[in-house]
Amino acid sequence: MCTTCGCSSADEPTVHDLGAHSHPHDHTHEHPHFPQHVGDARTARILRLEQEVLAKNSRLAERNRGWLEGRKIFTVNLMGSPGAGKTTLLERTIHDLAGEVAISVIEGDQETTRDAERIRAAGCRVVQINTGAGCHLDAEMVSRGFEQLDPPTRSLLFVENVGNLVCPALFDLGEQAKVVLMSVTEGEDKPFKYSHMFRASDLMILGKIDLLHHLRFDPERCLDYARRVNPRLGALQVSAERGDGMEAWYAWLRERVAR
Repeated sequence: MCTTCGCSSADEPTVHDLGAHSHPHDHTHEHPHFPQHVGDARTARILRLEQEVLAKNSRLAERNRGWLEGRKIFTVNLMGSPGAGKTTLLERTIHDLAGEVAISVIEGDQETTRDAERIRAAGCRVVQINTGAGCHLDAEMVSRGFEQLDPPTRSLLFVENVGNLVCPALFDLGEQAKVVLMSVTEGEDKPFKYSHMFRASDLMILGKIDLLHHLRFDPERCLDYARRVNPRLGALQVSAERGDGMEAWYAWLRERVAR
């Protein structure tokens, strides 16, 4: 889990209801650093802690999943690197699907409410969760977000995870689908370098394709790498700025919201 990237936080994650108020979680978000000597007693303690944390998260995720499915709320865990274009994709989606389906968003970031403010300006209900130095959202944080957001039945909920291609893939939030957004500015070999993220995802969106003429990037090669990692991975190519490929994204969402 977080020993992969060595994150450690003594901060209390907070949930902001559009910046109106916040409250701390009743747990810290600390993860131990990777030990220097594999096989020693410290390693065993860390592995045991990892198992306990992931097991607790899985139990809470199942509770979240039941809550969402009971209300027929289709939930997407949107993951990707910082700057991949996750918030821009959501802004365009909210605008284009306005009046068709109710959309809510849980925003995850280490600091600030800037992304939540952008989502609210797009006309969407939103809650911001700040993790401090934590590198991902977990099932308990998202559950707190549900309490603040109270998404309507038969709706669409996006959870924009903290920008990170490692730890968010490991923590189930109770979502119905994991979507990884990768921009064409990131390098064709990202699926190999961060294979767990692409293996865990249901759909890969290759974004910012309007920039391709400025770059030496082969989309087909990137998609080939991704499908070597995960042969079942769906794939779309979009430009949220220009609108290219967005109808295919909306069709993917509509099919699942209607189930």
